[in-house]
Amino acid sequence: MESKKKLKRLVSGVMISTIAVTAVGCGDKAPAAGKDTGSSASSAPLELSIMLPAFKPTFPKDGSPVVAELEKFTNTKMHLEWVPDSSYAEKMNITLASGKLPTVMVIKDKTASFINAARSGAFWEVGPYLKDYPNLSKANKIVNNNISVDGKVYGVYRARPLGRNGIVYRKEWLDNLGMKEPKTIDDFYNMLKAFTTQDPDKNGKNDTYGMVISKYTGPFDIMQTWFGVPNKWGTDTSGKLIPAHYAPEYMDALKFFKKLYDEKLINADFAVMDSNKWTDPIVNGQAGVMVDVTDNAARIDDKIHNALQQAGKDDKNKYFMDILGSVSGPKGNRALPTSGYAGMLVISKSTVKTEKDLRQVLGFLDKLNEAEAQNLGFNGIEGKHYKKVEGGIEPIKDTALMDQEVSGLNQMFMGIPDNRYYEVVQTPIRIKSNEVQKANESIVVANPAEPLVSNVYAQKGPQLDNIINDARTKFIVGQIDEAGFKAAVELWKKSGGDDYVKEINDLYQTSKK
Repeated sequence: MESKKKLKRLVSGVMISTIAVTAVGCGDKAPAAGKDTGSSASSAPLELSIMLPAFKPTFPKDGSPVVAELEKFTNTKMHLEWVPDSSYAEKMNITLASGKLPTVMVIKDKTASFINAARSGAFWEVGPYLKDYPNLSKANKIVNNNISVDGKVYGVYRARPLGRNGIVYRKEWLDNLGMKEPKTIDDFYNMLKAFTTQDPDKNGKNDTYGMVISKYTGPFDIMQTWFGVPNKWGTDTSGKLIPAHYAPEYMDALKFFKKLYDEKLINADFAVMDSNKWTDPIVNGQAGVMVDVTDNAARIDDKIHNALQQAGKDDKNKYFMDILGSVSGPKGNRALPTSGYAGMLVISKSTVKTEKDLRQVLGFLDKLNEAEAQNLGFNGIEGKHYKKVEGGIEPIKDTALMDQEVSGLNQMFMGIPDNRYYEVVQTPIRIKSNEVQKANESIVVANPAEPLVSNVYAQKGPQLDNIINDARTKFIVGQIDEAGFKAAVELWKKSGGDDYVKEINDLYQTSKK
């Protein structure tokens, strides 16, 4: 193995971010002296099951080539329990209720059901053990605070850039129409309008629309931030914390979303569209914009190139997508941040019975943060799934093989202290994505209640969230008006919302002391 590698550092300790290109040795580091870290060097492979989300209908099966290499590197025997992303939350709740948990499971969000399960003893509290592992010990303390429940860390977070969200759009459509990149919310609307009505692909047909949205609510959360809506919680004039839907700007954003829907600038089936198919309309030339993580631009660009290559029409020097961090609204440029993580990996107490077993599983997770494991999980096997070229690596064009043997495995990787795998050759679109994410860090809107854990929300969170999310969708599609939305807010208050607001404010005041 080479002693040094050019390493990828997409995810650093985001909350105290220093993003740089770093060289890291890929050899294992010795655990702290005298500590039993459950090293994978034990004679018998550790058997474990992992539940993780699948974003594609095809995914690597147990024992497939890359999985087998990961097993060899970590001295394990893995069973991967893939669950479609669109139904992951439901499956997670069913699994938690059953009490029959896999060894390790991906928790995508700090939901009420997860909080209740953690408090009831479903998962190991891993915080006190992390210091004993060469990689896990470097977990960002602020991000650990964000994922904590009652001050206890029940999982290993999956690190993400803080300024990852933005706007991805088809650049050649904008160029075809002679338009400049949008700077304001009005410009953004005008782009969507033009993409819908002015034949941006110049095929002489009325077959395009502005923006594709799936049933994942993230795009609305991102866009409402442009209007001045808080990130989940904000403050009123008295300094009291209020939920986002209390802010007057929330209705301004709702009316904007309804306008997009009424004018058919977004897909009519957004409320039921499977998130697994979210990028398809852009790749297929139907939609022009997606509001989500900026790294989608490169993935979409690759898919367009692959489709054109199969048709014998590919222009390798052309880039179809472009990226913006945000557009300016009443309060200037604002971006919805991540929390520094995208869920976490938790360890079941029902399956992992003893502290010795726990240390073995933590040893496995620590090994997944080594360069060799990360490279397998993200890129596959050299010579089969990618080749080294000047400036990085070049993945194979066989997307079916990649889906069967590589894609999706990255869902169980944490990126602590950083991501160390070989970079795909840095195309202009990938370079710009990194630049936009870095620039966004200066305009992200913090959530002052991020680390606070509410007992009310733990009990009633799904019900409260559904009331507002359903009302937002109904308002957008015209099933209720402004009075109907206000009635939903009153229902939210009576269903536990008032208690939730009071508790969060009490916790907030205590935390400041």
